[in-house]
Amino acid sequence: MSRSTAASRRRTRSSARSRRALLGLAVVVVGAVVVIAFPQLLDGGPGGGSPGAVAPPSSVPAGAVEAGVERVVDGDTLVVVTTDDGRRERIRLIGVDTPETVKPDAPVDCFGPEASAYTTGLLPVGSTVWLEDDASQGDADRYDRLLRYVWTEGGGMLNQQLVASGFGTEDTYDQPYRYRDAFVAAEAAARDAGTGLWGACG
Repeated sequence: MSRSTAASRRRTRSSARSRRALLGLAVVVVGAVVVIAFPQLLDGGPGGGSPGAVAPPSSVPAGAVEAGVERVVDGDTLVVVTTDDGRRERIRLIGVDTPETVKPDAPVDCFGPEASAYTTGLLPVGSTVWLEDDASQGDADRYDRLLRYVWTEGGGMLNQQLVASGFGTEDTYDQPYRYRDAFVAAEAAARDAGTGLWGACG
């Protein structure tokens, strides 16, 4: 074998080893990125929870049930699918009444479309919410809608936000509910400031 041929073979082997080393390094780097940036791919979600689970904001009460938003019906009613068992549920918000937009044989109320748009904007399809019940209100209304407080990914409670922003009025149906005092105060502030429906509707 000539010296030039042997040298050429050594260069070829060295080049192959370099390529394998670079490939191995790339695999290690990509693996590290996946582990650091996307741990949910390995354990099903932050903190090792079930697939699809999202860590709730600190303001969400313990025991609230996680769900995904399927659609918003109107300002105070939505349809969700629970994360743990995939149940599809209609939710009626406790403590707030928004102007009607979809009530059969009834006209669209003043500020109804705005209230629906507000809720839709806060709860886009697929967003995560947490459902808090209140024993004082019962589990469901006469239309089989679950009665719940709805907490959003931003950490706020939709029910109270609707009242405070003038998209709905405080609504005590029968028995006083858990957050009634806060809702009454939020309505008074919105009314005094002419916020939302308080300024738009006579």
